[in-house]
Amino acid sequence: MIGIIDYGMSNLYSVKNACDYLGLDCVVSKDVSILSKCDKLILPGVGAFQDCMHTLHSMGLYDFIVQQVNKDVALLGICLGMQALFETSEENGLCDGFGFLKGHVCHMEDTSVKIPQIGWNILESNHPQAIFKENTYVYYVHSYYAKDMDDQDLIGYSMYGSMNIPGLVMHDHIMGCQFHPEKSGEDGLKILEYFGKEF
Repeated sequence: MIGIIDYGMSNLYSVKNACDYLGLDCVVSKDVSILSKCDKLILPGVGAFQDCMHTLHSMGLYDFIVQQVNKDVALLGICLGMQALFETSEENGLCDGFGFLKGHVCHMEDTSVKIPQIGWNILESNHPQAIFKENTYVYYVHSYYAKDMDDQDLIGYSMYGSMNIPGLVMHDHIMGCQFHPEKSGEDGLKILEYFGKEF
């Protein structure tokens, strides 16, 4: 069972609908007694980093997520949920994230391209992997991106202007997608399916 964490900052049901389509058993909940019974967790997210972390703390979900990760429960962060996996973000002032991944979330600085990045971009492989194929396009909506991360944690990236945007990251039982796999067509669904069935 996959627990989709409901903390009020995401279109949860687009993720749930994608899981349902893939035949992945899932539940949307903010109740830790329900989420604690799940084998894997998904942390979606849309909005501002500080609001995300404040809400997770105030709902008791921050400590719960840390406890579950320490028990080797697999965690997938999507969009803002992926950014929360890193050490800090500079969005609206410096704010601590979970620190599951080395790196910092910074504003996209290349003024030659439109910010935020909204739309499709090609996902390129950083290391040999079998999660996605060449010429995979994924759908992004974001103004901030992770920098200074460990190269070994970077599985796939997209170039946007001069910026190397970490798109797919992994470290042990932590996985993150800056793009929205649930909105990225069949290729995105295959990445979500990889998390649900193989990760």
